[in-house]
Amino acid sequence: MGWKATIARWAANIIVPRIYREHRDAIAIQERILAQLISKATGTQFGREHDFKGIKSYKDFRVAVPIRDYEGIRHYIEMIAKGKEDVLWPGLPLYFCKSSGTTSGVKYIPLTKISINSQITAARNSLLMYVHETGISDFFDLKMIFLQGSPVLDKHGVIPSGRLSGIVYHHVPAYLTKNRMPSYDTNCIEDWEEKVEAIAKETLKEKMSLISGIPPWVVMYFEKLIELTGKKHIKDIFPDFSVFAYGGVNYEPYRAKIENLIGRKVASIETYPASEGFIAYQDSQREKGLLLNVNGGIFYEFIKPEDIGSGPSKRISIADVEIGVNYALILNTDAGLWAYNIGDTIRFVSKAPYRIIVTGRISHYISAFGEHVIGEEVEYALMRAASENDVSVSEFTVAPQVDTAEGILPYHEWFVEFAKAPSDIRSFEAKVDQYMQEKNVYYKDLRDGNILQQLRIRSLAQGSFVSYMKSLGKLGGQNKVPRLSNDRKVATALIEIQGRIFTDEN
Repeated sequence: MGWKATIARWAANIIVPRIYREHRDAIAIQERILAQLISKATGTQFGREHDFKGIKSYKDFRVAVPIRDYEGIRHYIEMIAKGKEDVLWPGLPLYFCKSSGTTSGVKYIPLTKISINSQITAARNSLLMYVHETGISDFFDLKMIFLQGSPVLDKHGVIPSGRLSGIVYHHVPAYLTKNRMPSYDTNCIEDWEEKVEAIAKETLKEKMSLISGIPPWVVMYFEKLIELTGKKHIKDIFPDFSVFAYGGVNYEPYRAKIENLIGRKVASIETYPASEGFIAYQDSQREKGLLLNVNGGIFYEFIKPEDIGSGPSKRISIADVEIGVNYALILNTDAGLWAYNIGDTIRFVSKAPYRIIVTGRISHYISAFGEHVIGEEVEYALMRAASENDVSVSEFTVAPQVDTAEGILPYHEWFVEFAKAPSDIRSFEAKVDQYMQEKNVYYKDLRDGNILQQLRIRSLAQGSFVSYMKSLGKLGGQNKVPRLSNDRKVATALIEIQGRIFTDEN
């Protein structure tokens, strides 16, 4: 065992018990964080406008500071971009983190020195949790690859800006720099397909132990490695590969595909980083859910999605959350975000310690008929049917089909790119529909009432989703395909791409 693996075990034995102690005192820690955030920002423009001096309790805070999305803080961001200090947080942020919005275009989220350090600390803790539970730390001694955005930064106004993973690249701890791949020059390649090939060529002869990235882009990396080497599986290229760290999307739709490419199972560690803060990470290979980062400079609030806009009394702190309830996640951070709705929904699966699962995006849903379908439900239905029918899914999305011929009931249309297709697509559709009804009572009621007909699956050619993302200029990095849309924009684009692929093949 090398010195890095030895130190990792030592650090895990100190840090992990402390994290669990913090969870036993999570309510008090969260209350303290809120008080510290308010005190720090009292003299800012935002603090003066919202009378931070007069806030004495969480109840006062809820009344003083309404929930906002990015449009609600855009004017503050533009002041900061012009160089105005003490707007949302004392001084100026170190960076703006560029994040793609569904309604706001590019969003610029402030990052401060302390918030960046919190991101790195949480990422480290996710690995130490794995070491503490399993006793495995050898991967620290070998090479680690992080499939991420370019570290080249531009500026929004006077503030340096870039993707989160590209910014974090500049702050990776020294003890990881010699292990980390790819090289700086390779990481700076903008074209994702060119970049993946360069990464594959650079790493294929290395002793790779940990691979980190968003699952669909890791699939592209693995496929390129296999193409370049002629090997059947990743395990033949990287025999020391033992840990897959990921975030951004649910792993389950990709698990079968990735494990087939690897040629065996490997341990996986899920993380929940966002531009706004590092929210949670997997702390156990045995327990469900992600451990909420309760002492990471973020004060969390929660509200049922249907209650957003209904007044401050519906917002709650961690003290009042319930297991099994779907909440929109609201953040207050040490980078100057206040009652900020990041657009994600979560559900608690444990309060001792506080563990959550991500259930979807507020903007990604289907409710064309009042069915309130969310991402967690479609992933569950498709993955359960796939696992029972020896089917493998590469990627998928779902949209409502309302515009049907007269006398034909509307339905949910599923666009699925199969790695291994079902032998009988019609019976597979019926299974997915059955599990959707089990998971969502509103959907079941609409099916029973003959408002909706059984869902339909449109099988797409290989590469359809890659072509779709490429057409948007969002291939690779932190970009991901939406699981659900309440309109037909994604569906229409995929149908057009499918038509071009069919034409090219003939």
